[in-house]
Amino acid sequence: MTALAAGLALVVLLAGTQQPALAGDNHGDFMIKGVVTGVLPDTDATVKLNGSRIPGAREVSDEVIPAMTLTYFFTDNIAVELFCCFAKHDLDATGSISALGTIGDTWIFPPALTAQYHFNPDGTFKPYVGVGLQYIAFFDEDSKLGPGTSLGIDDGLGFTLQAGLDIAVGNGWYVNADVKKTWLNTDARWGGTGITADVDLDPLIVSAGFGYRFNLGDLLGGHGATSAYEELK
Repeated sequence: MTALAAGLALVVLLAGTQQPALAGDNHGDFMIKGVVTGVLPDTDATVKLNGSRIPGAREVSDEVIPAMTLTYFFTDNIAVELFCCFAKHDLDATGSISALGTIGDTWIFPPALTAQYHFNPDGTFKPYVGVGLQYIAFFDEDSKLGPGTSLGIDDGLGFTLQAGLDIAVGNGWYVNADVKKTWLNTDARWGGTGITADVDLDPLIVSAGFGYRFNLGDLLGGHGATSAYEELK
């Protein structure tokens, strides 16, 4: 998260100096956004003990985190976006095993890549929709079921839908609101306990923040090159 924040701070600093290299452009080919994001899993789990199903479920906590998106515009309407962040989630037992409380925690890295269509490119309010994939990598998993136990969670790949709105506020700056929905399944194992879980995470990812749009060629020094975006204009 520190690296993401540092990268965004650098863009804001350079833009604020009014250097030509980062002159804002509402039709530029690149946009960087800093957002506050809620990762809200819609968890449904089948929990088993030694292969036999038990009437309990595992829930994954909601989290609010800083995040960053990078968007490249091929034309005013067509773009691709990369969303990235890190988050730590608690895993809580519910139902008949709710007395166990928090049964683990894990860090996740959930990058999402979406192809987007942007409406009203010349207006102030610019809605967009997207479709793509999200990959969730789990790491530093920690079992809370006592000494001698361990937690392992499989990485997952899911289908993502997206809708959002960019509001132009001048000189390449934007206010943004965005929502993504991903359908994703994973398996979890608590070593030393016989407990396993088949989990549908299906997170809803809600973001709000601000962005800056410019020409990537200007940032890289130009070098006399013409971007693919400019060729398609």
